[in-house]
Amino acid sequence: MNHDILKQVIFDQIEVIQNAEIIPRDYFFEKNVNYVLVGLRRSGKSTLLYKIARELVAEGCDWSQIIYVNFEDDRLLGFTKEDFNDVVETAYELSDAKNIYFFFDEIQIIDGWEHFARRMADQKKHVYITGSNAKMLSSEMARVLGGRYIPKMIMPFSLSEALDFQKIAHDEAALLTTAKAAKIKRACQEYIAGGGLPDALLLKNKREYIKSVYEKVLLGDIIEREQVKNKMALRLMVKKIAETVMHEISFNTLSGNIKATGIKTSTDSMIDYTSHAENAYLIFRTRNYVSKFAEKESTPRFYFYDNGILSLFLVDKTSALLENAVGICLKRKYEDGVYYFKSNQTGIDIDFYIPEEGMAVQVAYALGDAQERETKSLVSLAQKTEGVKRLVIVTSEEERTIEIDGYVIEVIPVYKFLLSVYRNIST
Repeated sequence: MNHDILKQVIFDQIEVIQNAEIIPRDYFFEKNVNYVLVGLRRSGKSTLLYKIARELVAEGCDWSQIIYVNFEDDRLLGFTKEDFNDVVETAYELSDAKNIYFFFDEIQIIDGWEHFARRMADQKKHVYITGSNAKMLSSEMARVLGGRYIPKMIMPFSLSEALDFQKIAHDEAALLTTAKAAKIKRACQEYIAGGGLPDALLLKNKREYIKSVYEKVLLGDIIEREQVKNKMALRLMVKKIAETVMHEISFNTLSGNIKATGIKTSTDSMIDYTSHAENAYLIFRTRNYVSKFAEKESTPRFYFYDNGILSLFLVDKTSALLENAVGICLKRKYEDGVYYFKSNQTGIDIDFYIPEEGMAVQVAYALGDAQERETKSLVSLAQKTEGVKRLVIVTSEEERTIEIDGYVIEVIPVYKFLLSVYRNIST
């Protein structure tokens, strides 16, 4: 690879880093530790690397020691794993310092990157990597990297991060102040409707930007990367999953729904396509806590990693967006420890169950006539399941407690719940 081109790429990127607006995020990075950052496109991974680079310079590092390469740069078209050595050579042409810090953005584009990454770690280099595919966290990849990198999943903004970005106070004092609480509620409604992609918050026409991100994920991270042939079946599958947020759906049902439109597909294809969409951090699944293994895997409930992307497919589905926002919040905090709980035998149907916390969460836009149904499942779960300690109903605006048969159910408005789960603010 031509070293002058690499230098141009590096210098141009340094200028971007120097001028970038750094948004506070709820992520912590140890010093002198190598990281792999993964997550949905445009969720803020690169900006986190910018922040790390600027902190290094603030602590005395020279800009010549920062080697940042974005592999989506069109000047790097044709770059192969054999060219990685040229990046290292170029770095030492730019600096003779003992410590050089390497930042490799969207490195998964280059086949065989993991072997180079391991060699760099073995040579005690300082390396930070980002990517938009969960395969970077697979067991096979972990074997190749040999525990030399700490993986960290980066998600779109949480509500607290979105409020920080908009400079809206949301501490306990703000939550108790009428005018400030009203501002938080309004921002929360916008967050639920438009999602948490950082750049989208800067735009008046968020929808077009969010649609462009979705198309990039679909075309680049799924269709091109996974070599999907039946593009229409994939598009229809994503649309159907969006329409069934809040409900379990089997792969057989997905396949049948798509076949009904005249598009050929199969159950096996649906299994593959949902896996591709999960790997691209477009969607995630929750499993039924009380199902047998086969049913757990075959009838998941799917949610989207960003409400803005989900909203592209929905027309006036405020309940689905509300539940999806709660699902994202719980996924961020508890990762794969989030389940739903559905038993036809007992009539229990719980939207979210977190066994490690003993917490059961129902989501209802407004209680009204639904109160008896929602509370009945929660109380039945607490009566029949050991370790259940907290019963919650998340609503759009309502706040109170309900006592039934000695059990206390917290009714919490969504803005307070989204802040309390991740930021540990008391409700």
